[in-house]
Amino acid sequence: MKVPNLNRRLSLEERQQSPDGAGGFSEAWTPLGTLWAEIDHRTGRETARRPATAVSLTTLRIIVRGAPVGDPSRPKPEQRFREGQRIYRILAVAERDPDARFLTCFADEEVGA
Repeated sequence: MKVPNLNRRLSLEERQQSPDGAGGFSEAWTPLGTLWAEIDHRTGRETARRPATAVSLTTLRIIVRGAPVGDPSRPKPEQRFREGQRIYRILAVAERDPDARFLTCFADEEVGA
């Protein structure tokens, strides 16, 4: 297995909800830290969110350094990576190698037209 080229700087973020005072919630994303990653674009397709609005959906494989389960620097589903204005929604995380030196994060990126 080749060593990944961790050449992309990503911010790991977690969703925080707080009451909005009107019976609902407001949503904000809180940065948890910075991780270096290798990003591999897997597949892409066009989908529609609303009528007459095309959205490009790309599936990614993002490799980062390993961290123990429960460690705040270990990515989890429902979190996301941010790279500037680009957002990568984490769907699943798995150990890449038997020694858990690296993690593979499966993620989606949506880009509106």
